[in-house]
Amino acid sequence: MKKLWGSRFEGKTDQLADRFSFSIAYDHRLAKYDIMGSLAHARMLGKCKIISQADAKKIVAGLKKIGKQIDHGTFKFDPQAEDIHTYIQSELRKIIGSAADKLHTARSRNDLIVLDMKLFCMVELITIVNAVALLQKAILEFAQKNKDIIMPAYTHLQQAQVVLLAHHMLAYIEMLERDKGRLMDAFERADAMPLGSCALSGTSLPTDRDFVAKELGFNAVTRNSIDSVSDRDFIVESLSHLAILGMHFSRIAEDLILWATREFNFINIDWSMCTGSSIMPHKKNPDILELIRGETAGLYSNLNELLVLLKGLPLTYNRDLQLDKPALFQSVDKVKEMLALLAKLFSGLQVNKSTVKRRISDEALFSVDIMEYLIQKGVAYREAHDIVGNMIRQCTDKGKKIADLTEGQLKNFCPKFSPDVKKLLNPEMSVKIKKSLGSTNPASVEKQIAKWKKFLHA
Repeated sequence: MKKLWGSRFEGKTDQLADRFSFSIAYDHRLAKYDIMGSLAHARMLGKCKIISQADAKKIVAGLKKIGKQIDHGTFKFDPQAEDIHTYIQSELRKIIGSAADKLHTARSRNDLIVLDMKLFCMVELITIVNAVALLQKAILEFAQKNKDIIMPAYTHLQQAQVVLLAHHMLAYIEMLERDKGRLMDAFERADAMPLGSCALSGTSLPTDRDFVAKELGFNAVTRNSIDSVSDRDFIVESLSHLAILGMHFSRIAEDLILWATREFNFINIDWSMCTGSSIMPHKKNPDILELIRGETAGLYSNLNELLVLLKGLPLTYNRDLQLDKPALFQSVDKVKEMLALLAKLFSGLQVNKSTVKRRISDEALFSVDIMEYLIQKGVAYREAHDIVGNMIRQCTDKGKKIADLTEGQLKNFCPKFSPDVKKLLNPEMSVKIKKSLGSTNPASVEKQIAKWKKFLHA
């Protein structure tokens, strides 16, 4: 296949060098975006009379034909082709003849590949944002279904206080909402059309870059031709945000893995999302969640790979930049796969209510409530902290419960204590008395569920 740059060379490139440098094996994924960009470019060339209207129409017709084949999955990629741009132009020439040779007027592969990558990123970022919203809906539905369940919450993986399970689920939804915001930020910075920057300095031909941007749906045109062809910030940013999203997946997975153990036994994961053991017949392993946790490492390494790739590159284009694609493609594919799996997993998740209820009977879970009881009676925070800590220590050492202490014993710890403090020793009261904005108070959580339901279904 004839190379777009071959006229300068006296002989053929070595086959080993070709195999090492060709990118068709992975950049064929950009075919539909290459067609989109070429269609807009051909129309611009005709409009600006850089090529004849007749040739522009031939090119557009041929590109549309190839585009339909790509959409229908019938377009066959030649593994011997150098890259997707060269191959499409070669196939176009087979369809329309020599008019195809005019398509590459006033552009370079340098600006064309940035265009393709920006279009790819923008489409995939929106796809991922929508998939994140579907996961949020699945989590919200699970939260609403179990909105009355109270569970222990943890710090340092030690029982700390009680919260509504729905409140914990809403924390996941908040995390994911920030991810959506970051992904949309990346979308906005990718939304500048680079085509027409050519190799690095622009062109002397009377092109209309604003026309091309409008045809392709971009809101802006890049302002500097050097930056246009060398910029990969939009990919780095996308990979960074996907890595943060993956970190959130991993934290969610870790919670669910712990909760599914015999030691916690808070939840039951559907069998369809688990595997067994080749030697232990009794095992039900949360392998899907473990793999989600593990795949996050690949998202981090892909980000690091591109940062290392870019850090020493001089402006403008260098062939190293060809290697930005595998990392991006892999991260996009993995994130979409993990989103679908997590949404399905939450839809089949069951709570072991009796087990969770047994785990919130420890009176120590209400120590902060007792401390704040004293604060409301005028005791200073530090003193109240010491009083309650001493009371819990002595009760624990002597095998007693606070609920069994007499009024006199309570007052020995602090004269401000009255028997009414014992009403705080239950999980329902603990969540009910929370008043601060964003707390686990049932009324507050109910409002948050309603707000998210309205927002996510808008």
